Amino acid sequence: MSTPTLENYALGRWMPGAGPKQELYDASTGEVIALADGEGLDFAAMLDYARRVGNPALRKMTFHERGRMLKALALYLTEKKEQFYTLSYRTGATRADSWIDIEGGIGNLFANASLRRKFPDKPFYVEGEPIGLSKGGSFMAQHLLVPREGVAVHINAYNFPIWGMLEKIAVNLLAGMPAIVKPAVPSGYLAEAVVREIVASGILPEGALQLVVGSGVGLLDHVDYRDVVTFTGSAETGRKLKAHPRIIQEAVPFNLEADSLNAAILGPDATPGTAEFDLFIKEVRKEMTAKAGQKCTAIRRAIVPEHLVEDVQIALGKALAQTTIGHPQAEGVRMGALAGMEQVQRLREKVQQLAKNTPIVYGDLDNVQVIGADCKTGAFISPIVMLNSDPFRLTDSHEVEAFGPVTTLMPYKSVDDAVKLANMGKGSLVCSVATNDPLVAQEFVLGAATHHGRILVLNREVAKESTGHGSPLPLLVHGGPGRAGGGQEMGGIRGVEHFMQRVAVQGSPSMITAISEVYQQGARQTERDKHPFQHYFEELSIGQTYTTHRHTVTEADITNFAQVSGDNFYAHVDATSLEGTLFTGRVAHGYYILSKAAGMFVDPRKGPVLLNYGLDECRFTKPVYPGMTIGVQLTVKEKIGQEKRSDDDVAKGIVRWLVQVTDEIGDTVAVATILTMVKKKDQN
Repeated sequence: MSTPTLENYALGRWMPGAGPKQELYDASTGEVIALADGEGLDFAAMLDYARRVGNPALRKMTFHERGRMLKALALYLTEKKEQFYTLSYRTGATRADSWIDIEGGIGNLFANASLRRKFPDKPFYVEGEPIGLSKGGSFMAQHLLVPREGVAVHINAYNFPIWGMLEKIAVNLLAGMPAIVKPAVPSGYLAEAVVREIVASGILPEGALQLVVGSGVGLLDHVDYRDVVTFTGSAETGRKLKAHPRIIQEAVPFNLEADSLNAAILGPDATPGTAEFDLFIKEVRKEMTAKAGQKCTAIRRAIVPEHLVEDVQIALGKALAQTTIGHPQAEGVRMGALAGMEQVQRLREKVQQLAKNTPIVYGDLDNVQVIGADCKTGAFISPIVMLNSDPFRLTDSHEVEAFGPVTTLMPYKSVDDAVKLANMGKGSLVCSVATNDPLVAQEFVLGAATHHGRILVLNREVAKESTGHGSPLPLLVHGGPGRAGGGQEMGGIRGVEHFMQRVAVQGSPSMITAISEVYQQGARQTERDKHPFQHYFEELSIGQTYTTHRHTVTEADITNFAQVSGDNFYAHVDATSLEGTLFTGRVAHGYYILSKAAGMFVDPRKGPVLLNYGLDECRFTKPVYPGMTIGVQLTVKEKIGQEKRSDDDVAKGIVRWLVQVTDEIGDTVAVATILTMVKKKDQN
């Protein structure tokens, strides 16, 4: 049977490359399983196709529509996941390793689909608070975020062919940008299999996703200022790509997420016999053996109190001795192979370089016992633990990364020393500290935060639920400074913003209201024929206002509210205690003012308003004394449509109302944003 040739998905169709074929191997057996070729593609045409076809289709969708698209895709791929597991074994990954890649990747789709609820049901996003630019209030500004008009080009690493692709496209698709994905060649067959299913699903608009298998040389020659390029892999390769003339000339945003020398620190209180000591050993072993140590977040440096080095070395050795190595489908195997023999050779060279000054204290580069495979043809290697007894002087441990099941033990004298050693990695994706001492945790975190993208504080309280040192989460920043690349992937709203253009819009409150579809104070208001609580969601308009009758506050109002609420704060009930305070007399409760305002603007009749959904913000800006007269303006500030959870659910939306309470001379005494759930007229 002939070896299958992978195909590229470009310009809306599957096509082979036109250059020499590159062989892809089964990591455990050395068998040739596929051929890859990404040459001969018209990259300029692919980028143009994404910008011209995929981009407009995504840009016109709202965040909620894009999010539902991601959810549908996640559900679809979940049904296909077993075929991905079958292929994933050929990368050398065990079932547990593959779970991280496959279900972790699909989980990113689910998480970003849910993130849509943090955005409006619009194609754009209003960022932050409005900014007043004039004394009279007639000139202001508001920042908006809109999808960029280009394409996201993702150049991915070989260790997570599914997760690395899905965690990136989930973010750019939610932002409204199409993508061209260039997976690493050694595991490109797995990325191709997933893209085939994505295309077959028909869920994404045409042009939203294209795939380049093979080298992809020349792809960056055609990017421009509208695009975004992301790279995950070695720092050396990333720096070369970031310096590409086209990237510099066109000022193309470039996100670099590079492998780094991540550290785990054993706190001085975490002595043998404590839960934290055991958790530390467990975490280091896991990060050494998961994916055979081929993780950008793996623990490369284990920094421990100097008097505990021997204890840690013995405990870690015992834990690693229980790690069975072999074919990922063989029974009992807990660690599989590296991605290929090329990776084994690179790892050997790095370990040999490190071993000149930091001896191997566990493991053997030349001997490894494997189950269900042949160590001569498969890319297997033993876990390796090295010892750097003088880490401030012998600095290779902070400079050279052996990308595999390798870590280096190093001692420290004080927490300050531990911070300095962790930071000698010159920037990392993640570090962790195992301690049950809050003061140690604070000292370490505040000292190491400048050099790390994420810090895990591990102790007995989080042991059962912690996702671990090496698990980037969709809603958290994934990236780090310095050697880690200086970029970030994912990160919830922050990650989505990376694929959007921020613009400061200046104008009058009425113009900013019209553009942003969020009412700005001072903008034109409209009064309608009936109370706004009698309007369905679709019938309400931004800026629609209701002005209430007025009420004169009395001492009886204050006394009665104090009795009902139980709020007997002295400023409200004891006129003899006001000397030296801000008040000249008994003052009305702020919450009385807000409650009275609600009583004044609420329409008691049954109508489309289903319930009070909450309060976003509230400020009391001027004291209200007995004898002052207050009135309220209720204005539609923003409308947010909600999805029906089932066919039986009521179609509805959330309305954000601006509540302005003024006194008899027109001064604002309170301002709040309240939310109501309002029924839609159209229930389909």
